[in-house]
Amino acid sequence: MAETNPRLEKLFTKRQQTLQGGGPARVDKQHAKGSLTARERVALLLDPGTFRELEAMSIQQNTTEGEPIPGDGVVTGYGKVDGRTVYVYAQDFTVQGGALGETHAKKICRVMDLAVKTGSPIIGMIDSGGARIQEGVKSLGGYAEIFRRNAIYSGVVPQISLIMGPCAGGASYSPAVTDLIIMVENKSYMFLTGPAVIKTVTGEEVDSETLGGARVHLTMSGNAHMVGASDEDAIALCRQTLSYLPSNNVDQAPELLTGDPINRREEALNELVPADPRTPYSMREVILAVMDQGTFLELQAGFAPNAIVGLARLAGRPVGVISQEPAMMAGVMDIDSADKIARTVRMCDAFNLPLVTFVDSPGFLPGVNQEHGGIIRHGAKVLYAYAEATVPKVSVVTRKAYGGAYVVMSSKYLGTDITYAWPSAEIAVMGAEGAANILYGKQIKAAEDPEAERARLEQEYQENYLNPYAAAQAGYIDEVIEPAETRQKLIEALEALQTKVENNPPRKHGNMPV
Repeated sequence: MAETNPRLEKLFTKRQQTLQGGGPARVDKQHAKGSLTARERVALLLDPGTFRELEAMSIQQNTTEGEPIPGDGVVTGYGKVDGRTVYVYAQDFTVQGGALGETHAKKICRVMDLAVKTGSPIIGMIDSGGARIQEGVKSLGGYAEIFRRNAIYSGVVPQISLIMGPCAGGASYSPAVTDLIIMVENKSYMFLTGPAVIKTVTGEEVDSETLGGARVHLTMSGNAHMVGASDEDAIALCRQTLSYLPSNNVDQAPELLTGDPINRREEALNELVPADPRTPYSMREVILAVMDQGTFLELQAGFAPNAIVGLARLAGRPVGVISQEPAMMAGVMDIDSADKIARTVRMCDAFNLPLVTFVDSPGFLPGVNQEHGGIIRHGAKVLYAYAEATVPKVSVVTRKAYGGAYVVMSSKYLGTDITYAWPSAEIAVMGAEGAANILYGKQIKAAEDPEAERARLEQEYQENYLNPYAAAQAGYIDEVIEPAETRQKLIEALEALQTKVENNPPRKHGNMPV
């Protein structure tokens, strides 16, 4: 019988240790709360058999607290998603609660550096109790190194954060800087100061879920872009999102044949917009009808619902979709919707995704709270984002496009390449009622029948100014189109703009209003 090679035996033992994480008991505890382990999550994310782990045997340095566990609480490496290379790190809650220390941070920084060197996306799976207190300032330094890379690599390669468990304190700054955040319902949470600290400082009593759970960040804070019902759902959302994004800022996003005809007409769109401009309708119906069927992936659903943003495909090509939602607050723009729109426009521009914008807004939301909250600054973010974007930009005005809301929403003035309007479009400084009060106030008061005179003047203003043909005659609308042919018009426009090159003046960076 051949002798056993002691070195191979030792290698086998070490590998088994790394696969066990914090040990069977802690793995069982992780499963008991309905969560997967770090390695199980990585295996689900990546194409089968493609994961290659890096620094699996790295350990915590200079510790006196028992035997260090190989891997130091984070699984790092690379693999493929739909055949494309991605770099990944997954914090292991079974090892010291996934707490971050010096070695742990170095492993994360290494895969981030390799991702940028190779032009590959970075996927971070976060499940950590925070900084490893016993390592003191080294833990804080480790966080800072990660944050710095998040910032410098922003717009270079896609960065996606999956919050799979706790993400508290300073650790939450890292996902906040990444492009997209995906959370898990009832299992993940983010906050800077936890319930215990809040109770001590302010006296408020709150639990982790109410303070920073997935639904809170999806609908109230706007920090989360998507939420999965489970670890598996969140990871599936991540894979789906990657299918719309290029590997880096100089690549083009992957195309997928969807089988949806380019010239598909949607006759229902011809009857969608009500004759009464005060009657709501759903812009989501427009988006779903125009985009390749089944491809619209909405982001930040529930946050600022008066705006709709997301990713979709047109003739198989990924695009960014931006719109107002006239079924919510009449599609008016406010602070939150402005932030939501501006952020999405900039992400799409960073990764070469053409922008398709549907416009129906009566303007910016009036009110003392909005003005004092900085609506001017927040609205300026939208115009800055559109004006700065160099990707192909096509817009469709479906109904109201009044005042500043028209200008900032991908108007031709801001460099949009092709602008369409439906026959129902109303493009003006303001609506007929407000315009009549300002232009003809004295005339209305002096009339024998003020109400009849007001109605006549409003009708006259609407016929002369509140129609797309006046804007088309002035050159600000390229074509008034039949709603049913919107899909084909957009596809043809984007095909013609494929080779667009636009160079802004050289600069270090702009000074965006934030």
